[in-house]
Amino acid sequence: MPIQHLDIAVIGDEELVNAMRLAGISKHYTIKGNHDVRDNVRKALTELIAGPDVGIVIILEDYAEYVEDLLTQVKKGKRTTPVIVEVPSKFGTKYPDIREYYRALIRESIGFEVEI
Repeated sequence: MPIQHLDIAVIGDEELVNAMRLAGISKHYTIKGNHDVRDNVRKALTELIAGPDVGIVIILEDYAEYVEDLLTQVKKGKRTTPVIVEVPSKFGTKYPDIREYYRALIRESIGFEVEI
């Protein structure tokens, strides 16, 4: 599928999903409450990885720990899509240097560093 036709999807809490929907993202998975969070996140990411029409998956950092094996599988796979981006929650980030995290993600995804 041409890259122009790929969708962006989001997996997150209600606040993140609503913000992304306002930005125009139509594929979204809202994870509510604390019960079955792990299962719901795994199910959503598995579904998005299997679909051929998703180019970028935005996932809440707090949920990434539940799907580390799936994230590793996608990063090590031969496919170029989807690119999975972890975004911090409203409570902050787990990375000591968030700028370096995003630089490394870009370098890994496209093969070179982008300076702004």
